[in-house]
Amino acid sequence: FTTLTGHVHFQVETREDEEQSVKLGEILELLLAAGYFRARIKGLSPFDKVVGGMTWCITTCNFDIDVDLLFQENATIGQKIALTEKIPHQIQGLDFIHIFPVIQWLVKRAIETREEMGDYVRAYSISQFQKNHRLPEEVYKPQRKYRRQRGAEVLTDEESRVHSTLLEYGRSVDKGRASVPAGSHPAPPGGSDGSEEDQLQAAEEMRIKSLMTNMAAMENEEGKLTASAVGQLVGLQSEEIKQIASEYAEKQSERSSEERSERYGPLQQHRRAVASLNKHIQQKTKELSCTSCISAALSLQTVTLQELSLPDSAVCVCVCVCVCCVCAGGSHSVLEKLRALVTMNESLKQQEQEFRAHCREEMTRLQHNIEELKSSSGQDTDEEKLIDKQYNADREKLQKIRLLMARRNREIAILQRKIDEVPSRAELTQYQKRFIELYSHVSATHKETKQFFTLYNTLDDKKVYLEKEVNLLNSIHDNFQQAMASSAAKEQFLRQMEQIVEGIKHSRIKMEKKKQENKMRRDQLNDEYLELLDKQRLYFKTVKDFKEECRKNEMLLSKLRAKGAS
Repeated sequence: FTTLTGHVHFQVETREDEEQSVKLGEILELLLAAGYFRARIKGLSPFDKVVGGMTWCITTCNFDIDVDLLFQENATIGQKIALTEKIPHQIQGLDFIHIFPVIQWLVKRAIETREEMGDYVRAYSISQFQKNHRLPEEVYKPQRKYRRQRGAEVLTDEESRVHSTLLEYGRSVDKGRASVPAGSHPAPPGGSDGSEEDQLQAAEEMRIKSLMTNMAAMENEEGKLTASAVGQLVGLQSEEIKQIASEYAEKQSERSSEERSERYGPLQQHRRAVASLNKHIQQKTKELSCTSCISAALSLQTVTLQELSLPDSAVCVCVCVCVCCVCAGGSHSVLEKLRALVTMNESLKQQEQEFRAHCREEMTRLQHNIEELKSSSGQDTDEEKLIDKQYNADREKLQKIRLLMARRNREIAILQRKIDEVPSRAELTQYQKRFIELYSHVSATHKETKQFFTLYNTLDDKKVYLEKEVNLLNSIHDNFQQAMASSAAKEQFLRQMEQIVEGIKHSRIKMEKKKQENKMRRDQLNDEYLELLDKQRLYFKTVKDFKEECRKNEMLLSKLRAKGAS
């Protein structure tokens, strides 16, 4: 139809399937749920929305596809034809029912990929934060410096347990005082109550030392291991180490008490010195008795080993082992085991010498066999020549067979290309759809051009009539004054006007008659068009039934072939 501005609008008739429309809506909803919001643009065609959504999903999934396609929205019919030759016919024909499962799979993979990437980015950001920053809970949490040993004495009273717990974290509590760090020395006492404070302080220090002896330093507190921890690491004489540590602690306490109590006079200092010397004498006496016992045991073991008539090196080794056994408090059973091991060592040495002699004899025998085989290999030359001749003949035969196979492959390839030149049913369907689409486009363009021609002719006729009307009005205006001058001219002017009116009426009747003829022709063509539409619908229905029958025929033929093969 023609608008007031003279532009012509047309609309091509298209067939729409309700099921296809429903599937298109579901596809667009899936793409929107996945994040492809260009599907909301109303100006894009369904082809652009679907193909664009598929390419977006593939890009989001990080797939590597060996395809070279140039896709752009709102493409022309030629660009669409060139593009659709490289993609499946379901997308070309906008078969949304069969495209829907593919879109479902792509959207699912796109969502999974986005979730995986989100988790990866979140974990990466957390790891980067933890490299340079720490949370306040980790910075200001208490650090444990010591830990009570498993075999330590169980604390019964609550005050000792509290004090021990504070010492584990490097703090200590004095009665009536604020907490101070463990190991730090309080300020020196003063005033009249200095002696009582000294006694309380000395008792508190002894208590702290007794608690600390049952604790082991943590891994981060290097260089502060207690005597009990060292004894556990060494695994030997832990009791002696603990005793020495306790003596050292007593001496330290005595020394500190001596430094504090210098004002009591030299008599008390002399008594303390005598007591310490007596303890030292007792300790040395114990060491002397232990050394004499070890010497006697060593002399006895040395005599026993010499009676076994062993070599000097073995005797030295045994003496060293005996020393270790005696130091460790070993018994007579250890010595018996040692004798058995020495005897076994001598027997193994003898077996080793015998095995080496046997290996030398075996090597000599094998070398002799190799020389005999080399001397006898010269007699087999005739057989080798015969084998080489047979090998060459078989090789030539294989080469001929390969050439024949290559010739057959070329013939097969030529036949395959000829078969491929014949279009298949799917390709014919694609060509048919493309030709129908091209025909629709050409028909629409032709219809538009025809309407433009009709509009031009109508406007041209209108222009001619308007020009005639303008000329007539101009002539009437020019001759009106002269005609009104006399009665004769006036009558002649009126007769001319009547003739003009009659001519206009005659032309009007002629145009109405022509209009009626065109209307009758239009109705006749419309009836023919409706008949052709009925024939077209019947044709489509017949083609559909024919395809269904062909499909059934193929199924029956495949079943018959399967039965015949079985």
